[in-house]
Amino acid sequence: MRSAALIPAAGQGERLGLGPKAFLPLGRHSLLKHVLLAFQGTVDELWVAVSETMLAEVERHLVAGVKVIVGANTRQATVYELLKASSAQLVLIHDAARPFLSKSLIAQCLRAVSEKEAITVARAVADTLMTRASGDIIDRSQLLAVQTPQGFKRELILKAHEQALEQGIEATDDAALVRLLGKTVHTVEGNPWLNKITTPEDYALAKALELSWYEA
Repeated sequence: MRSAALIPAAGQGERLGLGPKAFLPLGRHSLLKHVLLAFQGTVDELWVAVSETMLAEVERHLVAGVKVIVGANTRQATVYELLKASSAQLVLIHDAARPFLSKSLIAQCLRAVSEKEAITVARAVADTLMTRASGDIIDRSQLLAVQTPQGFKRELILKAHEQALEQGIEATDDAALVRLLGKTVHTVEGNPWLNKITTPEDYALAKALELSWYEA
């Protein structure tokens, strides 16, 4: 089965406050290019969606063979456009704001999604958690922190997005949309390297860790 990596990179990075997040520098490359280099040679198709304002800028952040489309106003709508553009049977959807992605993890995800309909990278929660309102402590042994890549049979995730569009549902990620179809989302073990860059502190930490990543 043909495989594709879909990278939604049309966000403006409002919470980080430094402009479109995917294009921020991290060592030798932008966040986006780190991700594309990881996927290069591992999938049959490589797709990126960017905002219309970044079309002229994106070229220098690409690797050979990448196809670019214009994204939509939300991440969910952008992923839907990417799904419609690709013809692959298996898709891995990955956040550009998670640049420390290994080829070995991509291979694990591809193996898993070829056997299952839906998978997500996830890791155990290390911190103690409490509810904001009551201060009650939550049993973290039952919780996982969901990361990306998330992998699906394209037909399934396309159906999930179409249902969400029809019903006006906005979810925080693609696995949540598949769960709304009543399907099981299986997990692949994640790691702390895949934490998402969202705040200035996250970005500062990523810059400090970048050299260690390439030495690992």
